[in-house]
Amino acid sequence: MPEFLSLFPNYIWQIFKTCWWVILPFLLINPFLSFWLWWRNTIWLSKIKWIFLEIKLPKESLKPIKAMEYVMNGFHAIYDPPDWRQKWIDGQYPLWLSLEIVGLGGEVRFFIRVPHPARNQVESAIYAQYPDSEITEARDYVNDVPHDIPNADWEMWGRDLRLFHPDHLPLKTYPKFEEAREVKEEKRVDPLAALLEGLTRLRPNEQLWFQILINPFMGELDWAKRGLAEIDKLAKRPGKKSPKPIIQEAAEVVAFGPTEEAKEQRMSMPEMELTYEEKEKIKAISDKIAKPPFEVSMRIIYLAKRDIFFPPPAVQAAYGHFRSLTAMNLNSIAPLPGTRTRIMLLLVKRRTYLRKRRMFRFYKSRDPAPGYRWWRKYPGNLAPSKKGIYVLNVEEMATLFHFPSRIVAPAATLPRAEVKKAGPPAGLPID
Repeated sequence: MPEFLSLFPNYIWQIFKTCWWVILPFLLINPFLSFWLWWRNTIWLSKIKWIFLEIKLPKESLKPIKAMEYVMNGFHAIYDPPDWRQKWIDGQYPLWLSLEIVGLGGEVRFFIRVPHPARNQVESAIYAQYPDSEITEARDYVNDVPHDIPNADWEMWGRDLRLFHPDHLPLKTYPKFEEAREVKEEKRVDPLAALLEGLTRLRPNEQLWFQILINPFMGELDWAKRGLAEIDKLAKRPGKKSPKPIIQEAAEVVAFGPTEEAKEQRMSMPEMELTYEEKEKIKAISDKIAKPPFEVSMRIIYLAKRDIFFPPPAVQAAYGHFRSLTAMNLNSIAPLPGTRTRIMLLLVKRRTYLRKRRMFRFYKSRDPAPGYRWWRKYPGNLAPSKKGIYVLNVEEMATLFHFPSRIVAPAATLPRAEVKKAGPPAGLPID
């Protein structure tokens, strides 16, 4: 072995001993920033007051699902990104909402958990479209069951949900159900009806919880860029090349004439070669990235007393709802691997118990992925979609979570506001 190679490790060690104080900060900067943000975020979040609201639907409402899209636009207005000082010193970050559809022993209820600063905006968005609805503070239903589930009396099943394909591809949304010619309420098809019907069939001491956590954002993520790249790929558009200097390009044309590539670009019309499916896919992607987006994560939990524990009927009703939003050439909702509350190998009983406890704790805390916000932008981390966090726009959210009318969803156990609220008469004397 050459003498230089044998001495090389010693040279490296001497350099490190001499310059470690220069190298070490570059190695530790990302972990330090991550820990700092986690610390500041934790302190700031502990000071936030959360409000748990129950929405009782209007007794008679002819509103289409389109009205809920406007509600979602109102929810998106809570977006308030922090500036540099608020983020790094105060620990602030955009807060989220938890939209929940719950079946409690056959009774179906709609809840929204909101941070106190956003309460007025959320209520205003709902009342603007559903003025006869009733919004009241309610007791959190997760406090009505033991906190140590699974235990000797209660058992549970749960899954986190994801998108099967990249999130710039949309789900099937309500315009596919509400065709323009179906203007009469009794002819509308509601994708939520099957889920609500399944929830009404739950027995006493059976519960199904469906949770959608939404966090509005604008341009922080690259999902729109990925959508545009997919459109270019489908449209067979050539990738952009760095332009040549004008003088060089003119000289080449004079000396050699137009290049074959330039001739092909003038003569080719790739848009005319697209299939019907490709055109529909391009339109669907364009429509999705054109509307306000949310970062979203979803969970579903079934729990019951052990003597009646039998998940399939309730879970199949929920999955039936998700299947109705499936577009095979676009996207669909699927279980997130690694969150199934069933283990097949190695310490099965213990690992299953710990996974169920973790699932129950995450649902109760309404946190989409603890720690996700402060470390997601640093190198070496998994993409958000692989952690069960993905992007849906206001139209997709309105399809997943909306308030059905009595005609579309006539379930008797769906609480509704029985009294219509109105202001006092205009000529009422005040003296």
